Amino acid sequence: MKGARFLAPLIVALLLLAIWQAWVTVAQVPAFLVPSPLLIAQTLVKDWDLLVGALGVTLWITLLAFVASAVLGTLIAFVFVQSRWIETAFFPYAVLLQVTPIVAIAPLIIIWVKDATLSLVICATIVALFPVISNTTLGLRSVNPGLAAFFQLHRASRWALLWRLRIPSALPYFFGGLRISAGLALIGAVVAEFVAGTGGTGTGLAYQILQSGYQLNIPRMFAALVLISVTGVVLFLLLAAVNRWALAGWHDSEIAPR
Repeated sequence: MKGARFLAPLIVALLLLAIWQAWVTVAQVPAFLVPSPLLIAQTLVKDWDLLVGALGVTLWITLLAFVASAVLGTLIAFVFVQSRWIETAFFPYAVLLQVTPIVAIAPLIIIWVKDATLSLVICATIVALFPVISNTTLGLRSVNPGLAAFFQLHRASRWALLWRLRIPSALPYFFGGLRISAGLALIGAVVAEFVAGTGGTGTGLAYQILQSGYQLNIPRMFAALVLISVTGVVLFLLLAAVNRWALAGWHDSEIAPR
């Protein structure tokens, strides 16, 4: 059953790639419009040094933004659960960050923050922050009422209630927020690089996509997009594995029914 979880998507992907390759070949679609999967793979191998260096830059910004969003989001969620008034007063501003288009505020951040890398990290963090705040806050509040009453009956301190009940109950929500946040951090990093549009040696995949578009090097553009997509999938799978490792054997969400 576990093998089918990976085999079924792999079969679908291979089928779609085969259809894509056959369509491009039979219809003789020009490479500057839609390159074939084979040509994209060849370009990925040929331009590997260039693309993997750009991937390293984008991935570094993504990881910094992800860590920042995880830490800040968790701390904000801990503050929110201390008081309903605090959550009511400040949660709308967290929503405001989520719904504000990053392309609208990224130019201002890039102007205000002189360090290019730091400005990109701030932009990506803003994009990735809300899921951690929302999911962790929901998880910290989603405790079993009976267990909460049991803790109050034994006069447990607020710290004991948080550490022994709220945090264990919130872990599935927290990891769910992290999985979403990782993908959004990658998106935020790429979008911020697009807005910044700076060249040089320390450029990410977004700049390579822009340059490929200007030069009509569409196979390289698709190769860069493939790297971004694969990176997002790998981040998701890594966090899913961490989730299973952290919760396996004791949490209801990871205990298989008999």
